[in-house]
Amino acid sequence: MADEFLGIYLNDHLAGALVAVELLQHLERAYSGQAVEQFATALRADIEDDRRELRQLMSHLNVAESKARQATAWVAERVTLMKLRLDDWAAGDFRLFEALEALALGIEGKRALWVALAEAAERAPVLRLLDYDRLVRRAVEQRERVEARRLATALSALVPAH
Repeated sequence: MADEFLGIYLNDHLAGALVAVELLQHLERAYSGQAVEQFATALRADIEDDRRELRQLMSHLNVAESKARQATAWVAERVTLMKLRLDDWAAGDFRLFEALEALALGIEGKRALWVALAEAAERAPVLRLLDYDRLVRRAVEQRERVEARRLATALSALVPAH
């Protein structure tokens, strides 16, 4: 049963990474030529690197990628974009703020993935393929970058115009 649950867990995180990549691609298009575009492009590259490492682990463990979970992730990303549009029709700072908050939560989930796998690897040598300490540090660094941009955006998105 643990093998099945591990496969589910890894596929859930792989699907979450797809949502993040799609959301970042949307930000790149929406903020073309602006600082947010470069921010989103760099973060997307980092998340794609993390996805590759997760796929490498899944391949090593003979865990197949779940097409159903990938399709669900694609739908979730579309629903997220619809929610962001409904909340801020003008495509202003509030939409960006909420997108950054969603990304921050996803990155925190990814950090939790790496921490959990590092703990499990203590008892399961088959999980020792990746450098979890490095991946945790990278997730923390990504989260800090997103948080700085999120808080800067909060000033224009949430401060009343009195």
